[in-house]
Amino acid sequence: MENYINTISFINLLLRRSFFLSKSSDVTKYAYFCKKILMMNTTKDIWLAAGCFWGAQKFFKGIEGVEFTEVGFVNGNTENPTYEQVYTDTTGYAECVHVRYNPQKISLKRIAELFFKIIDPLSINKQGEDKGTRYRTGIYYAKDCIAENEIEALEKVFDSIRKELNVKSLAVELLPVERFYTADEFHQDYLDKNPGGYCHLNPEVFKIKS
Repeated sequence: MENYINTISFINLLLRRSFFLSKSSDVTKYAYFCKKILMMNTTKDIWLAAGCFWGAQKFFKGIEGVEFTEVGFVNGNTENPTYEQVYTDTTGYAECVHVRYNPQKISLKRIAELFFKIIDPLSINKQGEDKGTRYRTGIYYAKDCIAENEIEALEKVFDSIRKELNVKSLAVELLPVERFYTADEFHQDYLDKNPGGYCHLNPEVFKIKS
């Protein structure tokens, strides 16, 4: 039992800052890692692009069952992008929140439902007053670490939103995460460090806790 606890502690230490998603071989290493410890790990990961990541991180940090969040950049075409580079809309990256959650406390389906509460799913490359491809919306998953029924659950949420809005398609991606790079410390927990700072979200959404 002691060895098991030590192993879990080591896993959580490695995962804490998305160690395996910080290099060019990020997803390959992460997939291998997942296969080795999937039965032992009690948390799961999802990546959510919901416009400006400052407000999105604050929102998901307040949700019961979410154990860790960090902001960064997802699915672009360069290595180790800086915020300034992503801001030019030439790197292909979207601002994103990496969410680690306890599936015993909150389901992936519920996280997706909450995600749609804070975005305009019909807006292309624009959320609030923020415009650019870096503000596109999407849900991204590690394809080797997600069960088939979880992907089906996500697809059902997308179907439900399409029916609710009476549209054939949404301006929201649902794709495997190919690359994720953590943003620098200035952007982490930005609204906690800067109360009253810029946020494109309606303040009312922060009352949602589950």
